[in-house]
Amino acid sequence: MRFDELLENDDLLDALWDMHFDDCTPIQEQAIPAVLDGRDLLACAQTGTGKTAAYLLPVIDILSTYNYPQDAVNCVIMAPTRELAQQIDQQMQGFSYFLPISSMPVYGGTDGHTYDQQRRSLKAGADVVIATPGRLLAHLAMGYVDLSKVSFFILDEADRMLDMGFYDDIMQIVAHLPKERQTLLFSATMPPKIQQLANSILNNPHEIKLAVSKPADKIKQQAYVCYETQKLPILTSIFKENPPVKVIVFSASKLKVKELAKALKKENFKIGEMHSDLEQDKRDDVILDFKSGKINVLVATDIMARGIDIDDIDLVVNYDVPREAEDYVHRIGRTARADRDGNAITFISEKEIGKFKRIERFLGKDVAKTPIPNEIGEGPAYISKKDDINAKRKKKYYPRKNKNKDRTKKEGKNPSVR
Repeated sequence: MRFDELLENDDLLDALWDMHFDDCTPIQEQAIPAVLDGRDLLACAQTGTGKTAAYLLPVIDILSTYNYPQDAVNCVIMAPTRELAQQIDQQMQGFSYFLPISSMPVYGGTDGHTYDQQRRSLKAGADVVIATPGRLLAHLAMGYVDLSKVSFFILDEADRMLDMGFYDDIMQIVAHLPKERQTLLFSATMPPKIQQLANSILNNPHEIKLAVSKPADKIKQQAYVCYETQKLPILTSIFKENPPVKVIVFSASKLKVKELAKALKKENFKIGEMHSDLEQDKRDDVILDFKSGKINVLVATDIMARGIDIDDIDLVVNYDVPREAEDYVHRIGRTARADRDGNAITFISEKEIGKFKRIERFLGKDVAKTPIPNEIGEGPAYISKKDDINAKRKKKYYPRKNKNKDRTKKEGKNPSVR
């Protein structure tokens, strides 16, 4: 379906034409009519499916068509990270280029000048406020933000916000909103806590559930089964054999990201790191350096797994196996974008074998296991703790039979008689 079959505003359609937006993705085709009809929405769709446009376009269309107050905040969009808030704002500016609709990103880690800009926009009533929960609450606490006329409340990547502990913050913000509003909740996964949040803030929502798609066929997936201490030597060996051009290495924690980045810098690779301890200006510098090629390897937490659009990443490395299959799909989905080829490598320690086997079951196939370089030594067998327990149970309850004993019984002979 084409956008001009769903949207009416000519200025909005002109902006889409200039941005080469022609046909809707499945989430856009299902979400836009529901939003235009005034329905609350509960949508489950993974990153990269076009969900940002799925909510921005109908909201812009409605705001530009009907008489909404010009001196009030009409729409609040919540995002879990500063990077995602910035990206939503960039798309917002593109879509509304020919329209008199104002927007303001509101997030922390900024200087006093930026904070003052946020304060002025919130007081004046920016049409669309795109905010991280903590920073919006900080402005609300100062008493100059009026959200009583908000018509649209949107939560993007709600599952990540809950994972980051923002449930109470979200509910505090909801307390400042009018009960008569349209609420849209987008999430990549639908665990019970998301359903609980939806029951609390949505009113008879239209539900959209798009299955998490498998990784793109153009991603070549492989894995190394190794001990934890072998991961760094294997990674270093890979980089020395094939010098990195644009690589993201995902690790499980901020501490491991810092340690790994430090170790790789000692090997003279051009390394950057990305985690929530970095100030916003430093994060911006790292992303710019990575895009421009000043940095070849970006070591990151899952802060980089979603919502960051860099099209020419040639390799993704899972230094640690992600917790869920969906996280694996999001991580390796950073490569092979824009119809390019890509590679994904996962290091599987003996303690992570069970997690990776669950990922393989989700993928519906086994990921090729690459032998560890000889100089690094042998790795563990690809047997999970569960497999080992089952093998021991089988051995205990189904002992190997004595073949000679079975044969004598079958022949009806008495083994004691000669």
